[in-house]
Amino acid sequence: MNGTTFKADIKYWLRQDNTVNHLMIINIAVFLIVGILRLLGTLRLPFAAEAWAFLVDNLVLHVDNVLLYKPWGLVTYMFFHVQVLHILFNMLTFFWFGNFFRTELGNRRVLPLYLMAGLFGAGLYILFYYLLPATPYLGGPLLGASAASMAFLIASATLMPNLEISILVAHVRLKWLAIAVLVLNLISIPDGNVGGILAHFGGALFGFAYVRILKSSGTDLCAPLMRLFDGINGLFTRNKTTRTFKPKKSPLRVVRNATDASHASKLDQLLDKISEKGYNSLTSEEKQWLRQYSDEK
Repeated sequence: MNGTTFKADIKYWLRQDNTVNHLMIINIAVFLIVGILRLLGTLRLPFAAEAWAFLVDNLVLHVDNVLLYKPWGLVTYMFFHVQVLHILFNMLTFFWFGNFFRTELGNRRVLPLYLMAGLFGAGLYILFYYLLPATPYLGGPLLGASAASMAFLIASATLMPNLEISILVAHVRLKWLAIAVLVLNLISIPDGNVGGILAHFGGALFGFAYVRILKSSGTDLCAPLMRLFDGINGLFTRNKTTRTFKPKKSPLRVVRNATDASHASKLDQLLDKISEKGYNSLTSEEKQWLRQYSDEK
């Protein structure tokens, strides 16, 4: 035991400027709340079953006429899971590849890509539902973060196709892993969950197109949402009152090397820049300085 409490661990995750962590906590919290209500309903506790059914009906995405009355399902569905394996695989995928993406392109793009990929996946499912209304494979409710997590997998593979990662005892390049996942989704269509697979491909297509367009023309499809969230964040930041903390003077004198202090300050600036905009935002001189600093340490 390291002496930390569960509450302290959650606070630590929330304090980190990592949107991947924040989105994972939201998904897990919703899963636990709904799961506990489902368990209590099974035990026949009063109102638990009704509360569980109400949440399910209002959090999933309905693709029939109900969508007109519950349009918020276009957003809520991508934060809602019922089965343990479903949320486990989605969160593991999102954790790994969301952080790959965040390292390369910055933290500000994580939430916009998550939302837009989820919307694109839902849109593809709805499109096929109305194009093929007679098929028995479409029409069920849609839920889960699969479209969003798939977008981060494909976006990371598009950004870093030759990056090798360890899977069990083998080293696999990201591009081959992405292709394998898409093929597995394709050949599993006869097993059912066609709507979910369509959402997977919608998220994958958006993740691929997002990176390709960004790299080829510099157009950022997530820019409108980034500006919106920056504006909202600015409102809360301006309303915060800052307190100035003045530590007591210590009788001990700390002697600092001016060069070390300068290097530490520059390192903090570069790390902040990487966290905000991604490693590729660094200039060639900044990358070279970072490599030299790492070698010296």
